[in-house]
Amino acid sequence: MNTHKALLAALLVPLGATLAVAPAASAATEPAPAAAAAPSATATGPKEAAATAFRSPLAALNRMAHPLRTAEPRGDLADLRPFGRIVGDARVVGVGEATHSSHEFFTVKHRVLRYLVEEKGFRAFALEAPWSTGVRLNDYLTSGKGDLKQIMDEEFQGTYRFWNNAEYRDLLQWMRAYNVKHSKDPVRFVGDDNGFAGAELYDKVSAYAAKARPELSKKLSELYRGLRPTTDAATYVKEYEAKPLAERKELAGRTGRAVDLLKQGPGRGADADAHAWALQHATAIHQMATMYAFDFDDPRSIPDMMRYRDKVMAENVAWWQRQTGDKIVLAAHNSHVALKTYVPTTHPKVQGDFLREKLGRAYLSVGLTFDRGSFNAFGQDGGVHRFAVGSSAPGTTEHTLDRVRYRDFVADLRKAPDPARAWLAAPRVVKNVGATYPWSGDNPKVRLSTTHDVVIHLHRVEASRMLK
Repeated sequence: MNTHKALLAALLVPLGATLAVAPAASAATEPAPAAAAAPSATATGPKEAAATAFRSPLAALNRMAHPLRTAEPRGDLADLRPFGRIVGDARVVGVGEATHSSHEFFTVKHRVLRYLVEEKGFRAFALEAPWSTGVRLNDYLTSGKGDLKQIMDEEFQGTYRFWNNAEYRDLLQWMRAYNVKHSKDPVRFVGDDNGFAGAELYDKVSAYAAKARPELSKKLSELYRGLRPTTDAATYVKEYEAKPLAERKELAGRTGRAVDLLKQGPGRGADADAHAWALQHATAIHQMATMYAFDFDDPRSIPDMMRYRDKVMAENVAWWQRQTGDKIVLAAHNSHVALKTYVPTTHPKVQGDFLREKLGRAYLSVGLTFDRGSFNAFGQDGGVHRFAVGSSAPGTTEHTLDRVRYRDFVADLRKAPDPARAWLAAPRVVKNVGATYPWSGDNPKVRLSTTHDVVIHLHRVEASRMLK
């Protein structure tokens, strides 16, 4: 497989399976824990029920689970009130997904966003898409500038194409409709990733310099020479990553000097906000250039590169929260919103871990799991295909979660009673479908109570409807 193509899949969508494509050993032969048996039919009294809960993790999970009425975004949201209490005073809520392209994972995010916007005052939706994509989508959502279909088609290219789906289109249309009614208090869009830096960023930095720091304009133009995209995103990235390593390092050096140049004259008074945004746009350009300055032909550099990417995504989310004060719903793969990495060999530290360090308990990690269903992913031939998986094998995390009395539910893992606490703290296999299927990280063993604060479990998911 082409190394550059493998890198691109790995960079732009989390845990992009092409780093190691051999499927992991099946968990089907792992025996189910004896304690996971259903409660005895004879345990009817309070004392008997308490004794059963003490013996059975499943009984304890039954006690802590709150049912979800539906995974669809529309309709009454009363069933999310327990989730609202769980969120509490969190300022960033990371909502994960066990696959990158399943309908219900996207619609649950939409539903959660609706609830947190309407009931908890959240005002931003962050996605692992380029910062420049966020700039462009945010302009559309807050002012109506541009055409949504055209923006999605142009921005969600390469492995970002998984975001060009009917479910996210629906979510974005809801955000736009909300903003039309609440123009003075809009919900905004944040792209926190660094796989591409669009022309908008160069234009905004240049416009700021021309107006506020004209003495910097010529130098910035020299530093950015040949970097501003003039082609579509997929073509630009393909050509950029094909450059020799020495050239990519030289470009990263130039973008770094541009950041340093802007830092030398911090904005004051009325200029402070404009300066902060210009500096962040220049930082996003540098983040892309730095990513592609890693030697991705050397397998030893992959962990450092992936750690850098997750660090960048966390920094961009934290910057937005600090700069705007917005409370943020963060959408990403489970393995990115997690508090601890799923796959330490390739992803030594992840976005959720960095955010917990930066924000403490103001960051809440919500993992989404499923028992069975389908999803879209790149196959071993490089094309996008629909895949399906059956019921979870005994001994896996999802096998026990799917035996909870509710078809779909949310549970606060931090308040788990014994013996659910012990069960959650033990390493067990979870589904972890990346951009390419299968890959060696499909079935890692994780300790659910240390990777997420909350879990939302869905009985069944179906492949998302991709638009292009």
